[in-house]
Amino acid sequence: MALLEMHDIQKDFPGVRALDGVSLTLDAGEFHALVGENGAGKSTLMKVLSGVYPASEFQGRIAIEGQTVSFSGIRDSENAGIAIIFQELSLVKELSVGENIFLGRAPSRMGVIDWTELYARASKLLHDLGLSIDPRAKVGALGIGQQQLVEIAKALSRNARILVLDEPTAALTDAEVETLFTILHDLKKRGVGMIYISHRLDEVFRMSDRITVLRDGRTVASHIASETSKDGIIAEMVGREVTDIFPESEHDLGEVVLQAENVTVYSIDEPDKRLVDDVSFNVRSGEVLGIAGLMGAGRSELLASIFGAWQGKHSLKLVLDGSPITVRTPWEAIRAGIGFVTEDRKRYGLIIEQTILDNMTLAALKRISGRILTSKQNERRAAAEPMRSLRIKAPSVETVAGTLSGGNQQKVVLGKWLLTKPKVLFLDEPTRGIDVGAKQEIYAEINKLAEAGLAIVLVSSELPEVLGLSDRVIVLHEGKKTGEFTKAEATATRVMAAATGHGV
Repeated sequence: MALLEMHDIQKDFPGVRALDGVSLTLDAGEFHALVGENGAGKSTLMKVLSGVYPASEFQGRIAIEGQTVSFSGIRDSENAGIAIIFQELSLVKELSVGENIFLGRAPSRMGVIDWTELYARASKLLHDLGLSIDPRAKVGALGIGQQQLVEIAKALSRNARILVLDEPTAALTDAEVETLFTILHDLKKRGVGMIYISHRLDEVFRMSDRITVLRDGRTVASHIASETSKDGIIAEMVGREVTDIFPESEHDLGEVVLQAENVTVYSIDEPDKRLVDDVSFNVRSGEVLGIAGLMGAGRSELLASIFGAWQGKHSLKLVLDGSPITVRTPWEAIRAGIGFVTEDRKRYGLIIEQTILDNMTLAALKRISGRILTSKQNERRAAAEPMRSLRIKAPSVETVAGTLSGGNQQKVVLGKWLLTKPKVLFLDEPTRGIDVGAKQEIYAEINKLAEAGLAIVLVSSELPEVLGLSDRVIVLHEGKKTGEFTKAEATATRVMAAATGHGV
């Protein structure tokens, strides 16, 4: 008897059928991967399972160990032994790690929270999971990777029988990924059934017993992992064969557009700690400059300081088109011609309660819609091109951004910055949480922008992405620039040696 059965699930949103008769089963102790392009229905299906969408809002049947269940909300799903870690984190940044782990379930005495017990339990849980995170630390002070591990610890604290992980490794370092996989192997031995959503097919094939493919809200196929291949899965995901992921390109490099000199960035929490230490670089018209390095190397802080978005102490000199400029705020950066697709789209890239149209035109509103009176007609006309070229899957530009899949949200963020007509575009993890087919579209767009003369600075944790897209690569290690390579010189071995400090 299957631990979990989902039969003929159908879920509609205004103007679109998100799930059209999807079925999925999960056995105890099974690692079952769920893959598909953005908008295929993966996250929607898991929201049905989690009670985010109650039984009254979809059709179909859910059964646990043969017994039909009906969830009116998230708490019902949790009580049934289901824990879900969504792609977008649900932590309260102002609270501590321990408070987040036991949020709504804090141990108490006589109606008063027992803080000693709470932190003792949190400390033991983190220790058992091999996580060296202070349970009293504020979650907002942690990096995205550590926040993801706290979210995982929070889910595991419920002793769930069914664990769903939606892109859990997107923000993790290689070491953190290994920690997570060790945890998941132990859970599997204990009989926990796991549904794993990921666009990283290496991980999918490394961990999975079975792989189910969704496309356009339908179940395309379900395979024993050892009996299929990556190429076969990719073809089922996108409905076509996918070859040559990175576009062949010969960019015509022009003059230096942006020169950043002696960039030094200090920690907000530790004002004497240098996160970026005297880094200089330039980027030319038509060039894709890759910035490689391990998590914590200072890549994102480097871009944030140049964009005027770093709130801590920092110093630098900027020259744009041959003239010195001063950038103290993001608005000044935008006016100067710098765009910035940030790595955390939910926190910094989108107003998720607003529509695609409002988000996409926000940074360029004065130019698109008028300085005094706004024109929705002009805004819609301007937004139509990135909607088409980026293949954003939504009924219309009036769709609320928060209802989109993570990958389509990322495309909206990219479209927003393209509408500002930037001279320099910073891309910080531009394909995080995006599937193979959508990555190809983003890569093609990056290539097209470079061919049109845009200067692009690309930060990515995926080394093949940096190597496949960049004309030149600089490498950071612990805040210092430890390497610079042309496209011909940039091999995985050389870049990784510099990223780990061995190329100094």
